[in-house]
Amino acid sequence: MTDQLQARLLRWAAAFLFLFSIILTLSPAVRERSLAVDYRWSHWLGFGVWLLFFALAGRVTSFLLPDRDPYLLPGAALLTGWGLLTIWRLDPIFGLRQALWLMVSMAACLLGLRLAPDLGFLRRYKYLLLTSGLILTALTLIFGTNPGGFGPRLWLGCCGFYFQPSEPLKLLLVVYLSAYLADRLPVRMSFFPFFLPTIFVTGLALLLLLVQRDLGTASILILLYSTMVYLATTRRRVLIGTVLALGLAGLIGYFYIGVVQVRLNALFDPWSDPGGSSYQIIQSLLAIANGGAIGRGPGLGSPTIVPVAISDFIFSAIVEETGLVGALGLLATLGLILARGLRAALRAPDRFRRFLAAGITAYLGIQSLLIIGGNLRLLPLTGVTLPFISYGGSSLLTSFIALLFLLRISSQTEAEPAPLSNARPYTLLAAILGLGLGAVAIALSWWTLFRGPDLLTRTDNPRRAIADRYVPRGELLDRDNVPIDATVGESGNYLREYRYPELGPIAGYTHPVFGQAGLEAKLDDYLRGLQGNPASLIWWDHLLYGTPPPGLDVRLSLQLALQGKADALLGAHPGAIVLINASNGEILVMASHPTFDPNLLDEEGRDLAQNPAAPLINRAAQGAYLPGTVLQPLVQAQFGTAEVSEQELQEFYEILGLYDAPQLHLPVNPPATTRSTQALRVTPLQVALAAAALSNHGTVPAPRIALAVNTLQEGWVILPALDMAVQAIPARAADEAARSLVSGSQPFWQHLGQATPGDAVVTWFIGGTVPDWQGTPLTLVVLLEENNTFLAQHIGDELLQASINP
Repeated sequence: MTDQLQARLLRWAAAFLFLFSIILTLSPAVRERSLAVDYRWSHWLGFGVWLLFFALAGRVTSFLLPDRDPYLLPGAALLTGWGLLTIWRLDPIFGLRQALWLMVSMAACLLGLRLAPDLGFLRRYKYLLLTSGLILTALTLIFGTNPGGFGPRLWLGCCGFYFQPSEPLKLLLVVYLSAYLADRLPVRMSFFPFFLPTIFVTGLALLLLLVQRDLGTASILILLYSTMVYLATTRRRVLIGTVLALGLAGLIGYFYIGVVQVRLNALFDPWSDPGGSSYQIIQSLLAIANGGAIGRGPGLGSPTIVPVAISDFIFSAIVEETGLVGALGLLATLGLILARGLRAALRAPDRFRRFLAAGITAYLGIQSLLIIGGNLRLLPLTGVTLPFISYGGSSLLTSFIALLFLLRISSQTEAEPAPLSNARPYTLLAAILGLGLGAVAIALSWWTLFRGPDLLTRTDNPRRAIADRYVPRGELLDRDNVPIDATVGESGNYLREYRYPELGPIAGYTHPVFGQAGLEAKLDDYLRGLQGNPASLIWWDHLLYGTPPPGLDVRLSLQLALQGKADALLGAHPGAIVLINASNGEILVMASHPTFDPNLLDEEGRDLAQNPAAPLINRAAQGAYLPGTVLQPLVQAQFGTAEVSEQELQEFYEILGLYDAPQLHLPVNPPATTRSTQALRVTPLQVALAAAALSNHGTVPAPRIALAVNTLQEGWVILPALDMAVQAIPARAADEAARSLVSGSQPFWQHLGQATPGDAVVTWFIGGTVPDWQGTPLTLVVLLEENNTFLAQHIGDELLQASINP
């Protein structure tokens, strides 16, 4: 039964990895939605190595260990193959290296199966083995290096071959403690004299690791030591003391050790520095959120964005491409290995092998939970590897030696397990590991299902921009279907082209580094295909391609002919222009100067944010200015006089919407925090909407800038206004006020106003068609950040003439 069960489990693992490999091969075609691509093939070499060695391992264990636990080898096989293929997908060079290390590790494991069943040599040479591990670790202080060329020098080696002594040191400490405790129990003596030798050697190992700043491994050694002591003494205060000691060490380290402070800040408040010290954890959470319930699919995510994805953050890479389902499967496999490891400990024929099996299980469980918890922001980042899965020859070799010991211990030839006076420590260890895995599962569900959708909308999520390279983004069109922003290129190299760059502050941009702004941000769901498409199409594309369907075109109310004239008239003068249809609120012109060219963000983007002229701000909808005397015609129309009380003026401004943010598909200035008329700041867009009442019989229209979206099923679908029109002024009073502002024979009214905030002067022009105008009713606002009534008047006259007589 043992052989059959193990063989069946190995076949299931092979089937999963075979399917995984097929999907990896086809993933370029799926990503680019084309068959004419370069397919992935090299990872099949890794799968072949895995298949050959684990098939051999299945036969050898059947022959040499007939009574072994049948779940241990298949569980390790699945995790190892999963990790190997993931590493190969992330970086084929490191995948090849991992395959070579797998061959070495499997060879060592299979040769070790011929060891004596009682593992007596480990017990006899415990001091020599641990001393060798300490010496190798100490040598890194002198001859240490880092394969990456920077960072802590924790490795020994050269010429492409490196070994990290701190990895086997953890296992050697478990071996030493198991042998020492087994040799001296059940001798009764006081606690400290009994454990003094173990405290000394463990303290020496910790000292070496602290000098190297390898805090992750140091934490694991402390937890392993306390676990082993607890198993031997059954004193729970050992565990409590360890937790308190680690908490105190973390508190002290926060104030005196820079790396501890950085990691704790990244744990408790990563959002405060997402592009700096918290970049790794933020990108890890974004990768996990991107995985969702079922993942993007092998080869279809973007896990390489996360630094050190092949090692420290390989768990987040796996979650991004296999989702919550895959992650729970990985946790279940890990939990199975831990459960069978503790079972082997309880059934061990002597104390040494019982302690050893329990210690190895604790080592695998603690290290796994530390690194997974770090990826999920449950624990501080430690920089340790995920056993069997992460890239690293030292880690993989150590994991397989630990597996060798578990297989040997689980293969019982003795009739009865050794007596166990108190099973409670083992039960508590199992409960702690189980609760840890449960906490991870809950955190995974939180980030993938509940928090994930909102998290993925962050502007520092580069996966959105990566998807834009493979899926065409919808176009922004003016009211005559002339493209303003368009996508050019081919799959894998799509680029956003901004064909009317003067609209940069209004139309905005979508960029892999600088995120999104303007209409590109507000209409992103339509332009990305996440809104307006059938839900079934969105779900199918997500399932098959891991990306949204092609984006939808959006027609705007802007008219580029008038827009070009407005930009030419405003020129180099800082300010804004808004021209609207006074009847339906459609924005025909919106200019903001100084402007910028979104096509040049790669070259100029970092300087734009520091530019004192603030070209990124859409002054028409986001610039806040004192109204000064520009609102006097409206007040006169409403009250018949300019002399009104503060309360009456405030209520009137409320009706005009001057304290509220206009509701439309465009980033706008937030609503006022106070209703004081003296502190009132308005945008040109708000003034245009209010002034429209004089051309629209007293009614303030609801603004619109996005008119329609071109859907697959229904063609162009109208996008309704997001707000309601408001009757702000009696129609007769508004009409009379407008006529009183007409000069000469021109069919439009006009008014100049100014405000003096501090030493600066702001010049306003408002104007519009007369109430009985037979054409489209229009309202125009010109705002200049300078004292220049002549220019404001000139721009107003020219634009109104061009609008009335196209």
